[in-house]
Amino acid sequence: MTVVHLSVRHLVLAATFGLLASSAALAAGTREAAQAQARYQQEMADCNSGRSRGDPVACRREATNALAEARRGQLHGAPGQYERNALQRCAVHQGNDRADCEARIRDPGNVSGSVEGGGVLRSSIRVLPPQ
Repeated sequence: MTVVHLSVRHLVLAATFGLLASSAALAAGTREAAQAQARYQQEMADCNSGRSRGDPVACRREATNALAEARRGQLHGAPGQYERNALQRCAVHQGNDRADCEARIRDPGNVSGSVEGGGVLRSSIRVLPPQ
């Protein structure tokens, strides 16, 4: 049988480190919760004032759902998820059209419009050699 002797000093250091790590995690969670609540309040104000340019009932439902997802820690997508989703939309194209679509996602070049205004347009110019 192996016996491990730990000094009181080692135990105190381990406990202190554990407390510091847990308090840092708790502080980060509290900060994220406060940010989510502030974002919810702003979204609800936009819904109620008509600035959302959509159905107020749907707007309030989306704000409530977003807050619930944030509280569960599920609101933020995985790193790069936005780009992966955008690149998947290019899959319907073939050949050069697909390559051009993917290039616009990776390096948007000229971007105009807004989601709020109905859509974001990305454009680029590609010079083709004469045939």
